[in-house]
Amino acid sequence: MSCKVGVAWGEELLDYSFPFPHPFRRERAVAFYKELSNLAEHMVGSIMVVKPEQASLDDLLLFHEAGYVDFVRRKSEEGRGYLDYGDTPAFKGCYEASLYVVGATLKLVKLILAHEIEHGFNPVGGLHHARRGSAAGFCIFNDAAIAIEYLLRRERLSEILYVDIDAHHGDGVFYSFYGDARVRILDVHQNGRTLYPGTGFPHERGAGNAVGTKLNITLLPGAGDKEFMEAWNEMAEDFLADSRPEFIILQAGADGLAGDPLTGLNYTENVHAFVASKLHKLAHERCDGRLLALGGGGYDISNVAKAWTAVVKALATQS
Repeated sequence: MSCKVGVAWGEELLDYSFPFPHPFRRERAVAFYKELSNLAEHMVGSIMVVKPEQASLDDLLLFHEAGYVDFVRRKSEEGRGYLDYGDTPAFKGCYEASLYVVGATLKLVKLILAHEIEHGFNPVGGLHHARRGSAAGFCIFNDAAIAIEYLLRRERLSEILYVDIDAHHGDGVFYSFYGDARVRILDVHQNGRTLYPGTGFPHERGAGNAVGTKLNITLLPGAGDKEFMEAWNEMAEDFLADSRPEFIILQAGADGLAGDPLTGLNYTENVHAFVASKLHKLAHERCDGRLLALGGGGYDISNVAKAWTAVVKALATQS
């Protein structure tokens, strides 16, 4: 027996690609799709291709400020300059490309809620640094945060669990929902004193009635599978045991694997298989299997292909 996993797959998603030599380029997703094709041959019926669709303006405004959306549209038409302080360049069509990333994430959410698929994966999603009014860290529109707002405001869900294992702290999601008790956030990342964006420390546990609904687990450069799993077992398990989610979102950034050019962690893809399996089991126990995974970072092409394929395989395997 296996679960049906919808994978967002289409040329439109590849257009979310910054000009060379920027590290966030289409080759990342292409490498994953090639690896996934090999896996799919052995898992017939488990993987369903989901064609991306553009998000609407109303979808963007669930999270982003109207003035910022207009700014991105203008810079997309100009095709030059930066959307932030220098990490996220504008390019012709970047607005439309971003709409497809958000739209693919939302389409997977809706298919999961409609029971047409059990789980979903958007390899170009997980743009977790964008804030409500600004781009940051290669992220134009924060599809993860938009999905959370969609689930809270349009679907009226009462608790969302967001787990982020990207090497970089998911600051755009974490601080945007810092005071919202309906959004439980577990973020495992390289220590912020050693890596962008310089945030995400263990004492940050939420604000107001949301205290205790947020958890940062920080790892020092050089940490590998052993250190990750020890920290997970020591801290994450108890945090997850207290969660009663109605939907789970995993940001599965692959930049924690050894050899990534932008980070200092030393994982293998076993970390991604481990976390995806843990959350897969939790999803079936707590929320009728509702689980969406998003690609996030990762700038070594081989690592991206291995880590994300490990996530899809774990989700397709019967919990």
